[in-house]
Amino acid sequence: MVKHVILWQLKDSYSVEQKEQVKAEIKQGLESLQGKIPGLLEIQVHTNGLRSSNADLMLESLFEDEEALQGYGVHPEHVKVADGKVRPHTKQRICLDYEVS
Repeated sequence: MVKHVILWQLKDSYSVEQKEQVKAEIKQGLESLQGKIPGLLEIQVHTNGLRSSNADLMLESLFEDEEALQGYGVHPEHVKVADGKVRPHTKQRICLDYEVS
C-alpha cells in the first residue's frame, strides 16, 4: 500500500473567513472522491491544525499500490477537484508518498 500526504498553504491574500470557506470546500471535494477512484482505499482532509502549524490543511490518503496513486493523479474526478477547488486557492504544495505494509 502507498500513503499519499500533501500539505498546502492557502494564498496570503485570503481573510480568515475566506480560508475557512476554502478549506471546507477542498475537504468536501477531495473526500467526495472516496469510492469513485479505483485503488483509493482511504482519503481524509485535515483542516483544524494547531496555531503552531505552518500549513493550512493536509490531505492523507491510502492507495492499493503506486499504480493506483498514479491513476488517481490523472483520474477525471480528481483533476476536476484539483483544478476547481484546490489549485486556484493554494500558494504552496508539499507532497510525500511512501510505502506502508
